[in-house]
Amino acid sequence: MGMIHGGWLVAKILKREGVEVVFTLSGGHIAGIYDGCIREGIRVVDTRHEQAAVHAAEGWVKSTRKPGVALLTAGPGVTDGVTGVANAYLANSPILVIGGAAPLSLWDRGALQEMDQIDLLRPITKWARTVHETSRLGEYTASAFRQMLSGKPGPVFLEMPMDVLNNFADTETLFDPGEPAHYRFSGRTAPDPDMVVRAAALLEQAQRPVIMAGTAVWWCDAAEPLRLLAERLNAPVYLNGAGRGCLPPTHPLFFSASRRKALEGADTILAIGTRMDFRLNHGQPPLIPTNANVIWFDLAAEDVGVNRGAAAALVGDVGLSISQLTAAAKQLPAGDWLSYIRGEESKAQERDEALMSSDAVPIHPMRFCREIRDFIDEDTTVVGDGGDIVSYGGRVINVYKPGYWLDPGPMGCLGTGTGFAMAAQLARPGKKVLILHGDGAFGLNGMEFESMVRQKLPVVSIIGNDGAWGQIKHPQKMIVGHTTAAELSPGIRYDKMVESLGGYGELVERPADIRPALERAFASGLPACVNVLIDPEKPYSRSTNVAV
Repeated sequence: MGMIHGGWLVAKILKREGVEVVFTLSGGHIAGIYDGCIREGIRVVDTRHEQAAVHAAEGWVKSTRKPGVALLTAGPGVTDGVTGVANAYLANSPILVIGGAAPLSLWDRGALQEMDQIDLLRPITKWARTVHETSRLGEYTASAFRQMLSGKPGPVFLEMPMDVLNNFADTETLFDPGEPAHYRFSGRTAPDPDMVVRAAALLEQAQRPVIMAGTAVWWCDAAEPLRLLAERLNAPVYLNGAGRGCLPPTHPLFFSASRRKALEGADTILAIGTRMDFRLNHGQPPLIPTNANVIWFDLAAEDVGVNRGAAAALVGDVGLSISQLTAAAKQLPAGDWLSYIRGEESKAQERDEALMSSDAVPIHPMRFCREIRDFIDEDTTVVGDGGDIVSYGGRVINVYKPGYWLDPGPMGCLGTGTGFAMAAQLARPGKKVLILHGDGAFGLNGMEFESMVRQKLPVVSIIGNDGAWGQIKHPQKMIVGHTTAAELSPGIRYDKMVESLGGYGELVERPADIRPALERAFASGLPACVNVLIDPEKPYSRSTNVAV
């Protein structure tokens, strides 16, 4: 093929890896990669902030299971993206972040935006490297995919100086890593057979089993194996993180409102691809009983036994582990335990029903979320971006398919929503993408609605607007009797902001008007904001943002 520039070499590996889209904010240091992407037919989607570009790369992974790619210019471009990288790191999301850098020829001479980026990124990535030679750009880009997809997935960072990208290399003499199958392992790792036998023996003695399934079920495409295991055990299933949707809400073994009762009463807990972190009281009583046997499934051994010991550990591909245990386990009957859980689920739903049916003004958050629940269809992607309002949403709104609920994961990072939603809309053109926004969270990356308008991505944000950082305001008032820096101006017209950017907007003040407003927003065919004023004095009852 002859001489080509470094940016084109990078794009060739991205194309070979099946990359369809990259996310960025325009920067001169990485212009060569843009040119290469255009030549290779890879779409370049630009944002208004690099944080949103990295969030979009993660949103692509969460929607497709295909690695996401973000391109960041040097210096402030890279530092702006750090929050997005950190979020992906804690969520084990495989994204490739390429950062531009000052020309090698000017290092340590005070070049524009010159800084030590590798040391900044190393603690929040699986792997971080600088490419010093144009001829090795393809090799390092291929290595990046191997690193981020091997074992436990996660983000990687490649620093590419401007002159390395702009210089030329002869394709006839380059080292060619070959096809992806030649340079990275794509098979599945199996659990220890003895551990499968041990887990099956524990289940044979179980009287009160519970399945708690999370994000690794999505990464390993294990929704169907999860269903088969649940039906073999007749065990109630609860889902968190990217595991939401891996069992549809119509399945008789899907539960959500009775989780606390189920876990507190369980004698055997199958923790499948989910962490014993703050969401599960760090694996400790009263939520997780001291004497309960925990059968732990995860991709990496270092994640097993954290905060709570495992009676059996199935380390490897989660789908393969589930399938092997299903084959080894005996069929368990649907007995009194399952009947008890169904009763607790019904009681909890009945308690919520009055709030979900409330006609109060300002609107109760539960009624707000019920209107969303009743509006969405099976093909709607729901993106959660907020504090208390997303806690309410998680309690009420269920999705029907894996990969159709996107939240930030363990970091709890606000501002992920617009980037996630842009990626979901690109991945699922013609399907509904809805962001459940808190008003505080909307403010962090709300300018991305201009990016959506410009690139014709008809995402709809529905804001639960309580005029506060609610998850901070209410605990502060409870602890110290007043609030500090937790209030926002009441009734901000975010809908007018989106209108001014070229989108569609509506203000809603009465509960009966929520659904018609959503229908008009999606019918507009534009990026849209439905700005709903909710009751500012209705905190979520179990906020986990502070230790009391």
